[in-house]
Amino acid sequence: MTNIPLLFLPGMMCNHILWQYQIEEFGKDREVFVADFSNGSTIEDMASKALEAAPPEFIAVGLSMGGIVAFEMWKQAPKRILGMALMDTNAYADSPARKKVRERQIVEANDGALEQILIEELKPNYLAPIHRNNKKLLDQILDMGSSLGVTVFEQQSVALMHRGDQMSILSKITCPVEVLCGKEDELCPIEYHQTITSRIDGARLTVLPDCGHMSSMEAPAMVNMMLRDLLARVEGGHREAKYA
Repeated sequence: MTNIPLLFLPGMMCNHILWQYQIEEFGKDREVFVADFSNGSTIEDMASKALEAAPPEFIAVGLSMGGIVAFEMWKQAPKRILGMALMDTNAYADSPARKKVRERQIVEANDGALEQILIEELKPNYLAPIHRNNKKLLDQILDMGSSLGVTVFEQQSVALMHRGDQMSILSKITCPVEVLCGKEDELCPIEYHQTITSRIDGARLTVLPDCGHMSSMEAPAMVNMMLRDLLARVEGGHREAKYA
């Protein structure tokens, strides 16, 4: 394949199912990879391991925690990243209030309440109201989280809790960037994405109506459209630069 590979970076307690509609669409004409964040103890570690498993050059597509890892990957290997899609994500460090929530959730998960946390706390915040009774979607989110288990939940919670602020890296990102968020994302609101977009030269923002935090699953057609736009920007510029 001559087309640039896509590297999908999942959110917390997510895996390839988060990207099923994008893999189906873009795997037809290019290599697609999904990073495995089940063994990383820090955001830096996750980024390093993702880079080890990634092709030499790629387009990074990160949602939520995946976007946070994408910022760190740019720090570690900017020349390998030819484009970025940053979706429903956050360039700030965890607030003290958010850290307290994570600490409580870790204790409860280790006491056997992981499924309860996924159902009662994460699901309502993940989805737009219009999707909160979508049983298929809810079951897929629960299955992803349950399959990864308590140890991964604790590792990822700690990694997010102790991550640094990434705002300073934004102005250093020079590849084409698309920023996307659900209008009803309660975890990473529009304002976060407006700030990210304003600090990355040439970045473009897409806001999806009737969509929450899980945009790749809630609005796959619109996400795929955004990715096609990104591919056109990256591959057009890449070929011009390569063959000039």
